[in-house]
Amino acid sequence: MNTNQEIIQPAELKSLLPSGCCLIDVREPVEHAEEHIVGAKLIPLGQLEQRSDEIDRKAPVVVMCRSGKRGAEAMKKLHALGITNVRNLEGGILAWKGDGLPVGKSRGNSMPLMQQVQLTIGFGVLTGAILALTVHPNWVFLCAFFGAGLTMAGSTGWCGLAILMSKMPWNRVAGQSCCASGNCSL
Repeated sequence: MNTNQEIIQPAELKSLLPSGCCLIDVREPVEHAEEHIVGAKLIPLGQLEQRSDEIDRKAPVVVMCRSGKRGAEAMKKLHALGITNVRNLEGGILAWKGDGLPVGKSRGNSMPLMQQVQLTIGFGVLTGAILALTVHPNWVFLCAFFGAGLTMAGSTGWCGLAILMSKMPWNRVAGQSCCASGNCSL
């Protein structure tokens, strides 16, 4: 569990940003493109070790994700790499937005990743139920498969389907950070 020294509240981060901190967004590129804290450097959690040289070790480091779970994992990885001046944005971007703080956006009319995941799961369960009723009862296992996936995602905070969907061609994001190219809008 995080101690008070390892977490940072949204209001405190807002006041720290102008004075210079290294804010690392550990979400996937499609999530960052949907909405992000302006000035955050995108380094997805799975790339953190390989790209740790991009982190400014002289400034305070803050990691952030959607709700705080991946941020906690990022802190563990950074501590293992010898970067100890790290804090996690408690509640992630959801808490940031919940406090009414601004977010940048760089995506066009594309559907948000979580909505894509929900549609995929809903379609899979509906298809499994219809096929179980009309074709063969064993199709009920398709519903069970999606139910097991939802149970795992809910209990661990890790959603394999979301990771898979983030890699689909329609979710690819050009470049690593929209802020570096000046394409952000508040």
